[in-house]
Amino acid sequence: MTLQPVGTTLNYRVTYLEMTERPGFDYPALPIDMPASLLRAEEPPVWYFLSLYDAVGRDYAWEDMHDEPEAELAAWLADPAVELWTLMRAGWPHGFFLLDARRDGETDLAYFGLVPQAVGRGLGSFLMRTAILTAWERPGLKVLKVNTCSLDHPRALANYQKNGFEVVAQEHRTRVLRRARDLSRIPD
Repeated sequence: MTLQPVGTTLNYRVTYLEMTERPGFDYPALPIDMPASLLRAEEPPVWYFLSLYDAVGRDYAWEDMHDEPEAELAAWLADPAVELWTLMRAGWPHGFFLLDARRDGETDLAYFGLVPQAVGRGLGSFLMRTAILTAWERPGLKVLKVNTCSLDHPRALANYQKNGFEVVAQEHRTRVLRRARDLSRIPD
């Protein structure tokens, strides 16, 4: 196991991407032999969102949402313009996405990912395309946004681009780890 310890300063790049029209692909089928369900959570409790956030993002230094007051997170999750979808397979969550459409004509694919045990099974493309098309089902959508960073899965940026997002900006940032980061769990 290779760990980056708490207190490590990380330099990283954030990439902002947008999609301004619905892509031409259809809703994807699940991979063969991978029965699963995609469930929308109705007013999910904060603990549920944070458990998915941690399960997907722990190895990618997703820490920021733990700084948000619980009441603010609860109000955000209860907003009808915020949709949390969970990919369930074999009785446990394999991944999730969260769409935030609180701004008129704009939706943010605020969170997206698979838990480490689900990576490499063919579910990522299914979940990504489903998230994109679910966002485009909203009436009046003019732009779908997402951002990723160089701390995320090594194929995240290429995956967003492959699915129709275009880079619109980049910026460099620094953060100090508050939790140890297990680099051995991050795929090459």
